[in-house]
Amino acid sequence: MSEHTEGEAIGFMATQWSLVQRAGQASVQTRKASLGTLLQRYLPALRAHLRIDKRLPAEVVEDLLQGFVADKIVEQNLFARADPAKGKFRSFLLVALNRYVIDQRRREGSAKRLGGGVALPGEMDGEQCTSREAGPSEQFDVVWARELVAGALQQMIGECQRLGRMEIWGVFECRVVRPAFDGIEPMPDEQLVEEFALETPLHAYNLLTTGKRMFTRMLRSAAAEYAADEASVDQEINDLKSVLARLGA
Repeated sequence: MSEHTEGEAIGFMATQWSLVQRAGQASVQTRKASLGTLLQRYLPALRAHLRIDKRLPAEVVEDLLQGFVADKIVEQNLFARADPAKGKFRSFLLVALNRYVIDQRRREGSAKRLGGGVALPGEMDGEQCTSREAGPSEQFDVVWARELVAGALQQMIGECQRLGRMEIWGVFECRVVRPAFDGIEPMPDEQLVEEFALETPLHAYNLLTTGKRMFTRMLRSAAAEYAADEASVDQEINDLKSVLARLGA
């Protein structure tokens, strides 16, 4: 089997929309595992949206998220209403969360006031919250992008382990991952040769080229987990590039 085929076989088994479909089914047993996977995938981004974009205290965020999951996702079977033809799932989920926050604030007496009319620190009113419904917020996008890249890196590590080629990951980590995430200088070719017992600097260069190609495949594979079809994978990759560009990555 070629390296290309091996890489593409990873990550397409449990796509986002197949999980959403199963999570929206009537069978409790069918829904449970899919709900767990989707929540694990999206809760960090939703939490960042409420904490940073909405500027809500941590304890309020956790209460809202627990209520959103229990009331909207589980009890009202929110995922049964998701439709890939109507846009990205993360936009659908974020709009639903924003509306839930508005409803909760209204129920609690115009933004849950303290001490005769003082709002909780950083709370946003309904008009402000609704204005952000057009798409995922900045912090939501940032966390989503980090999760996507982290997923691709984990897939790459797993593939290198399976192939018995951890030197590919080692060179890629020292030349690409650590400089990008830790801000350190890329390891020079001569040091790579010594570190990984390579024959020549050209060998290190070839391993780095292989690693970059492998990561590109893994990134596309990870993006496919969020996409409805092949064309949507391209859009997910473009969205990722836009987020990373805004971060200066």
